[in-house]
Amino acid sequence: MKTGLDLITEAKARIKEVTVAQVMEMQKSGQPLTLLDVRDLQEVNLGKIPGTLHISRGNLETKVEAVIPRDAHVVIYCASGNRSAFAADTMQAMGYTDVASMAGGFRAWAEAGGDVE
Repeated sequence: MKTGLDLITEAKARIKEVTVAQVMEMQKSGQPLTLLDVRDLQEVNLGKIPGTLHISRGNLETKVEAVIPRDAHVVIYCASGNRSAFAADTMQAMGYTDVASMAGGFRAWAEAGGDVE
């Protein structure tokens, strides 16, 4: 039997994680980037990274294909980096080829002084 921590660790081993600093550099350089917030709506309503798309983790599999092309460069974030790891793992299984989870999530973004709306 696996614990929640086991599942998170396994998902993170299968995906790419990027740091907040790397995401900020991607934005600064003008690199094409789709930011995807997978937090619940009540969390997003308190603040998000400007220009972010939102699909709650619970709706990802049924809604992402209509919003994000499979060849898009996608960085996913949640509050702390766990739900986004699961989301990245799921999107890879769905055929998305350039997906990463932002380590530390929105919390790390805000603590680093990233723009918030």
